[in-house]
Amino acid sequence: MPEFAHRTRFVALVVAALGVTAATAPVAVGERPAGVVTAQQQPGPFDDSFYVPPRTLPEGEPGDVIRWRPALPALNAANADAWQVMYLSTNALGERSAVTATVLVPRGADPAKAPVVGYAPGTQGPAFKCTASKAIERGTLYDQPAVNDLISRGYAVAVTDYEGYSPETTPTYITGRSEGPALIDAVRAAQRFPQAKLSPDAKVAFQGYSQGGGAAMWAGEQQPDYAPELDLVGVAGGGVPADLNEVAAGLNGYVGFGFLAFAAVGLDAAYPELDLDSYLNDTGRQAIAEAKQQDCVVELLAKYPGKKISDYTDRDPLPTPQWQARIEENELGTRPIRVPVFQYHGTVDEIVNTPQAEALHRRYCDQGVPVTWKTYPVDHLAGIFAGNADAGRFLADRFEGKPAEPNC
Repeated sequence: MPEFAHRTRFVALVVAALGVTAATAPVAVGERPAGVVTAQQQPGPFDDSFYVPPRTLPEGEPGDVIRWRPALPALNAANADAWQVMYLSTNALGERSAVTATVLVPRGADPAKAPVVGYAPGTQGPAFKCTASKAIERGTLYDQPAVNDLISRGYAVAVTDYEGYSPETTPTYITGRSEGPALIDAVRAAQRFPQAKLSPDAKVAFQGYSQGGGAAMWAGEQQPDYAPELDLVGVAGGGVPADLNEVAAGLNGYVGFGFLAFAAVGLDAAYPELDLDSYLNDTGRQAIAEAKQQDCVVELLAKYPGKKISDYTDRDPLPTPQWQARIEENELGTRPIRVPVFQYHGTVDEIVNTPQAEALHRRYCDQGVPVTWKTYPVDHLAGIFAGNADAGRFLADRFEGKPAEPNC
């Protein structure tokens, strides 16, 4: 009964967090941006073909804009100008890819002087309808308080959708080597998009929670080699899934099994040789197929509590050498972040277990990363809100050039 009561409360909180809805209205067609390699506007704000990458990707560099259209974010329409962009990026195999994002620029601020935050949203779900940019337009993004705070501080925000969110593809969920470039290149795209009028020399930070916390840390680790031109000043990440094996162990048979199943789908999408289908039983094949069409974060929580890998497979793929090799490639903490980091976590996090996050904190400290580590006496969902104000203050201090106060 305690497990059931806890799960019921958790799902209710998620539903409440996602419960603010607003109708999306048509937006005016803007002009085609000049000077962006291959960029072209797509007509129609509701045309899902916008998310479908070109069959042959155009020439260009990571962060170059492929296409764009105006956006009307339900909860930021009055205080920010917004666009959806598709941009070039790099997938987990090091190959060229296309990713979408929402770029928001606060009204009343001088965009040429505005810092830029690459915001990595938390878990949305495997179905295309769950895409973060769609949630922004509906007003149902549960990370919205963080986005609101950043805009209110006068920062431009680039919210990545991550790789694979289109009517024809599968998200590469929880695959750090895909998420990091997707977040970095969202910032590059925002800076290169003429309508946004942002400076290419703007100070930059990465922020996110849960999946987004992991993506922010991945972007921080990869930035020195992948995007050395960015003036990165800080990284803020909470609820970070640093060690996928440890996180999986805490989800199998417990409340968050839906996240574990989605992670397997995401890794399989990133690395086709993993061949997830060959491990599934008929129940698993049906469940995965339905999830790709229907499931967002609420469904991941409500439909699969207490389920186990053995319920959906003939044999467990996770211990196999092929899967372990890819899982290890996506473990955080193998290289230092070179700017100050704010890492936070709930002490009773039942989705992304706290000890593996503490281990990442210790690894960063051992590597000389200036980490400020903070915990809150809350569960996973409440951690989104518990740490948001501190994360905002941390980034504000970095943009103002104040020295960090690490507590290693």
